[in-house]
Formats: sequence, C-alpha cells, structure tokens
Amino acid sequence: MARSSSSFLSDFKEFINKGNVVDLAVAVVMAGAFGKVVDAFVSLVMGHLLEPALKAANVDNIANWPAGSVLVALINFLVIAFVVFLIVRAIETLRRREEAVAAPDPQAQLASAATRLADALDRRQL
Repeated sequence: MARSSSSFLSDFKEFINKGNVVDLAVAVVMAGAFGKVVDAFVSLVMGHLLEPALKAANVDNIANWPAGSVLVALINFLVIAFVVFLIVRAIETLRRREEAVAAPDPQAQLASAATRLADALDRRQL
C-alpha cells in the first residue's frame, strides 16, 4: 500500500514539475489579476462617461441598470480580448522578424554561388 502511494506522489510531483503546468498556472493567476484591473478600469471609465445619463435616470451605478452587469461584463471581455489580440500580434510580428533575419536570402545565396563558381573557373583557367 505504501508503495502505491509513493508511486502516486512521485507521479504527481513529476506532473507538477512539467513546465507546461507551471506556465499554465502562472497564466491563470495573471489573467485573474488582469481581469480585476480591467473590471475596475471599465467601471471607473464607464461611470465617468455615463455619469450625466446615470444622474438623469436616477441610477447610482451601471450595474444597477436592468442589464448593467451584462454590459460591464461584455465591455470587460472586449477590453481583455483586445489586449490579448495586441499581445499576440506583437509576438507574431517579432517571430516573423526573427524568421526573416534567420532565413538566408535566396538571391544572395545564388549570387554567392555564382561568384564562387566564377572564381573556381578562373583558378582552373576554364
């Protein structure tokens, strides 16, 4: 019995120590914190932008509207999706630049090969 629990614990330790699990856990924690920041920001901005309309409707907070919570959640989603889009787009742009630098230019390779061939022919006097 002790042998199987030891094996279970070692398997669990191996699973946790895999890089993907740790990276995913960090991403989830960061996303939760980022979501709270976006929620506070959207509530603040929407509150100030809509303050005249809120006062006219005798409403203290957007969330007090019949669909106010849904509206705030939708705006939060759009802001988070936009930020994630910008991050992914920037990463893809950097990857493309790195690939362009790493990939040899076919025309330059052809020109270099032609030059080497001409030099070799000159050395052999052909």
